Amino acid sequence: MHADLAIVGAGTAGAALAFFAAKRGLRVVCLERRAAREAGARWVNGVPGWAFDAAGLDRPRDAEVFGAGHEMHLLAGFGPRRVTIRGHDVLELDMRALVERLQRSAREHGATLVENARVLEFDGRTLDTSAGRVTARWYADASGLAGARLLEQARVNATDLCAAAQEVRAVSDLAGARAFFERHQIDAGHTACFTGVAGGFSVINVRLAGDRVGILTGSIPGAGHPAGQAILDRFVADQKWIGARLFGGARAIPLRRPLDVLARGNVALIGDAACQVFSAHGSGIGAGMIAARLLADALAEGREPHDYAVAWHRQYGGLFATFDSFRRFSQSLGERDLDRMMAAGLLDEHSARAGLEQRVPRPTPGAVIGALRGVATERRLALRLVPALARGAAAAAHYARYPDDPRALGEWSARAARIMG
Repeated sequence: MHADLAIVGAGTAGAALAFFAAKRGLRVVCLERRAAREAGARWVNGVPGWAFDAAGLDRPRDAEVFGAGHEMHLLAGFGPRRVTIRGHDVLELDMRALVERLQRSAREHGATLVENARVLEFDGRTLDTSAGRVTARWYADASGLAGARLLEQARVNATDLCAAAQEVRAVSDLAGARAFFERHQIDAGHTACFTGVAGGFSVINVRLAGDRVGILTGSIPGAGHPAGQAILDRFVADQKWIGARLFGGARAIPLRRPLDVLARGNVALIGDAACQVFSAHGSGIGAGMIAARLLADALAEGREPHDYAVAWHRQYGGLFATFDSFRRFSQSLGERDLDRMMAAGLLDEHSARAGLEQRVPRPTPGAVIGALRGVATERRLALRLVPALARGAAAAAHYARYPDDPRALGEWSARAARIMG
């Protein structure tokens, strides 16, 4: 097989890239190691609506949407202290339907999707697979964290890996479900987000949707905590109103800042393979779709994969690095720390909304005044938080100067590492 662009992975990022590139007139071959219907995430995921706009995709509707517009109640552990986020622009999506839409659009525009094709060897010019040899002008690795590793990218450290699980289950006792949310003073249909329940950066998200319940869990096992699936299983066992599993899955998610090298020569990385994950909460769906659009545009216009890397890092790298600095701080927080941050105003609706929507925080004057008061009342926490925010601000400025010349990447990367500590 020969193509202009060969893509490894037909999940969200890979299927989006296949669609965008084929729509721009490129000959595209997309290889998936599983059946196409099994590619990518198979559970419910939160994605900011603006990411679809930035990628030039229609916003999800109908079967793709599991929930939208509901309140998010961010609680410190299982206690009463909370931050409530209203009117946010995050959609809960059934990823099975979204991936199917992207794959279908790719095929309709002429892309070839090859199923059950495992990568055997890659020498930079030819891709040997279990489905035959593929040659292309360009190659893209969209195969995820533990995929083909076409650029032999480094493994992610264990303390930068989130073990996440998500399931949609039937509700066997609707009265019991409603009583659960009432105990936590949350109306049915809104989300209870219990944070810090199993160490720093751990969470149990629960939302009742009619006669179904969505449960999302995550933690950092590399820091000595139980994995997300274990947390989910224990929660389900404790809540007798939760019934049979309908669908879902589990996966390790990279939380580190995006890789400095997103492209080398004729090869590019996108999605989890590039660590393009918003590490404040571990979602990479929107980032992968935007990366796919930027890469497809660069190649269709006769530019090189490195030009895509420049565009992505200058527009989004600083934002992702900023929140990764905050994520590393948040991994050190327990339930009591979170309670104190909420009480002091160091974690409020404005900052929580920015993290949820993957945006730069734009606090009101009142929020700034509240945060300054919080710094005064919680000096020990502030002394840990302020350096993290300062690193993030310095990183944002540095990413805006991502080098046009790939030969300057070594110096740029060294500087980024020093900034991020």
